Amino acid sequence: MTYKEQIIAEKLPQHIAIIMDGNGRWARQRGNQRVFGHYNAVKAVRDTVEASAELGIKYLTLFAFSTENWKRPQSEVDALMSLLVSTLQSELKTLVDNNVRLLAIGNIASLPEEVQAELEKVIQLTASNKGLTLILALSYGARWEIAQATRAIVQDVLDGRLNPERIDDCLFAQYLTTAYIPDPELLIRTSGEKRISNFLLFQLAYTELYFTEVLWPDFRREDLYRAICDFQSRERRFGKIGEQCK
Repeated sequence: MTYKEQIIAEKLPQHIAIIMDGNGRWARQRGNQRVFGHYNAVKAVRDTVEASAELGIKYLTLFAFSTENWKRPQSEVDALMSLLVSTLQSELKTLVDNNVRLLAIGNIASLPEEVQAELEKVIQLTASNKGLTLILALSYGARWEIAQATRAIVQDVLDGRLNPERIDDCLFAQYLTTAYIPDPELLIRTSGEKRISNFLLFQLAYTELYFTEVLWPDFRREDLYRAICDFQSRERRFGKIGEQCK
């Protein structure tokens, strides 16, 4: 029986987040520069988006470019920005055909103007789609996000729009870039690394973590199905004991 056949439709995670890791190592194993891995990772993105849409996953967040990634060699950053533009252009039909709506989180204003323009174009053209919501985390860092949210809350308090007594975790979440998006139930990280890397730190409080040795350019539908099966085999207690959950 395949992993897809083992998936229980009634127990699908509503929101899957993925740290797409291993492009550079994949390229080096083939004697190429890191950017070669980035260009060959597009197939993994397409497979994952299409498979998620077909299964009925509601939200899929892909960690595409972090606030720390700006520290990489300028040639690699430029190549990644160029790849982002070309991928948005080439994958628009795939998004439309699969009824996928695109959103983006992160410090979008820090991206090159060409990237911002293409991103906004695809977001607008897919805004009415009702299937999977695909969220690209671009120039995103959880510490940056939490600091931004804190500043906004402080400003609202100073301006008299917010009573400090109202501040709790639910209200704080409304100031994050993921406001009104449910927290991920499953986080997948490829390439064998076992860390969160400043990704959705607030939102991952009760997320199930799944790590795979597969490098991102090699990640395919069956790898996604396997992660979902692993997720469905776990008992999620949220602080309760097993007997209470049953």
